[in-house]
Amino acid sequence: MLYAAALAADEPSRIGFIVSKSVGNAVVRNLVKRRLREAGALSLQKYGSGFAIVVRALPAAAGASWDQLLADYDAALETTMKRLGNRLSQAASRGSNETTQEGTPRA
Repeated sequence: MLYAAALAADEPSRIGFIVSKSVGNAVVRNLVKRRLREAGALSLQKYGSGFAIVVRALPAAAGASWDQLLADYDAALETTMKRLGNRLSQAASRGSNETTQEGTPRA
């Protein structure tokens, strides 16, 4: 699962990872975290500023190969960014540029 929120355009992007015990033992969790960190570093080339991204690893990530994990990460990131972009453009057209997670107007 991947979540994204827009930050100020000039702020560097941040990526966080949640890998719970349901993924596996400590060795497996650390392997998944290392792989996700590398996938996140690769994605910063495209989304280097203006986003906060949180990745929650599901138990299936433990058995996934590097190529599979990278493909799933990239697909989830692209889908989330498209949704976020659509919501941000809708909010901008209404005149509100203050947004939080996935374009939800601030209270």
